[in-house]
Amino acid sequence: MGFDLSPRSQTSGASRRRLARWLVGSPIKDIERDLVLETLAKTDGNRTASARLLGFSIRTLRNKITEYSADGVDVPPPGGLT
Repeated sequence: MGFDLSPRSQTSGASRRRLARWLVGSPIKDIERDLVLETLAKTDGNRTASARLLGFSIRTLRNKITEYSADGVDVPPPGGLT
């Protein structure tokens, strides 16, 4: 199963800069969490595909998921299971 979700192929440089300006003042940790959760949702919870798209090792992604879960954040389950 291939995921073509590369933000660089879907968003122009100008759009990314507008988004960055909008995010100014937001904690990086919150932005990263939102990106991780959105990527997991778009890949139906596929940890390997999400880690690859985010540029993380699978171990780093798993550590982030563990942290988010401990904080009470709903994390998309593997394989899109509910």
